[in-house]
Amino acid sequence: MTKIRNYEIAELGEAGERSSPWGSTILVLKLETEDGEVGYGEAPTTLMTRAVYEQMREVGRVFVGRDVEEIRKNYLEFYKRSFYLPVSMESTSALSAFEIASWDILGKILGAPVYQLLGGKVRDKVRGYANGWYDDCTSPEDFVNKAKEVERKGFTAVKFDPFGPNFNTLTEEGALKAKDIVLSVKENTKMDILIECHGRFNANAAILAARYLEDLDPLFMEEPVHPDQISGLRRLRERSDVRIALGERVLNKNLFLPYLESDLVDVIQPDVTNVGGILEAMHSSILADSYGVEVAFHNAFGPIQTAATLHLDLSISNFLIQESFEYFWPDWKKNLLKSGYKLENGFFTLSGKPGLGIEVNEKILEQYRTDEMESTSEEPPWVVKGTFR
Repeated sequence: MTKIRNYEIAELGEAGERSSPWGSTILVLKLETEDGEVGYGEAPTTLMTRAVYEQMREVGRVFVGRDVEEIRKNYLEFYKRSFYLPVSMESTSALSAFEIASWDILGKILGAPVYQLLGGKVRDKVRGYANGWYDDCTSPEDFVNKAKEVERKGFTAVKFDPFGPNFNTLTEEGALKAKDIVLSVKENTKMDILIECHGRFNANAAILAARYLEDLDPLFMEEPVHPDQISGLRRLRERSDVRIALGERVLNKNLFLPYLESDLVDVIQPDVTNVGGILEAMHSSILADSYGVEVAFHNAFGPIQTAATLHLDLSISNFLIQESFEYFWPDWKKNLLKSGYKLENGFFTLSGKPGLGIEVNEKILEQYRTDEMESTSEEPPWVVKGTFR
């Protein structure tokens, strides 16, 4: 067995992130064993950067000195000690980074990519959909022009938020404008369309939005109601046949059960960097498969997250499609990994090297270090910049 000796946390960031303001900082974990093996993990931040950073130090106190191969045992040890773990994004995100880095090391020890340790591949490549591409888009023409650029990059599916500044409630005018935007993209491209709602609506507004959009046959509507209003989601489900996706704010597999048992969701979207890591994301997918529900992992932060998520995409039987911000990141995110995965013509492939299969660019780790919280503006941080108007 191999003991964990040390860890290092690097907060990275740069002002001016447009594709994903909520991810303008990321936390990269470097985990090291006594024999010098190194693994990497990533934790999301979403306006909780310093809180997640401090929780990573708490997870580190538990993991250091333990056997890196005992991934589930170490996970459960922190679960036992963290009183608010199942409902604390700070805790689950911090734990996810250590869990992912442990898989990276285990794969290197065994000489196998993580997907082989999860049971092997059921597919060789992963279909992606573009997100983060529509900064400053407010009119149907804006969306169409940029959507065509996305299509030229090879994507066959695209996600976007057409609701402008509408929050909680939605007017008929707002619903009609959203429909005009979605219809314009649908008529001027050949891509599948996914609708992002960002959990912004009450049930009445979500029902109105679905009424205007469901005939356009979106692949799914994501987080159509506020995430704490399950009864409102049930009302939407009773009144619309639109396919519903959610899960980026669901923080372990057990918390998906109410949605699955009540038939409230068609696609779950666990986030490997806040659901508890690779194994918890895998278990969430298996649970969903028992209910005939598909999986489209949330993936809106950095490239280590993407690499970890792709190992799951290759392994699970109920995979649907994978979120991708890659082409729309700032350069420092694009260059954080020297190698690990490729995105070509809208499809991902992995390197096949042991562990996560990635090579981290140490220069980026040094050059873009910061200790700041994410920047704020008049727009909510969860929207792509220039669209909340």
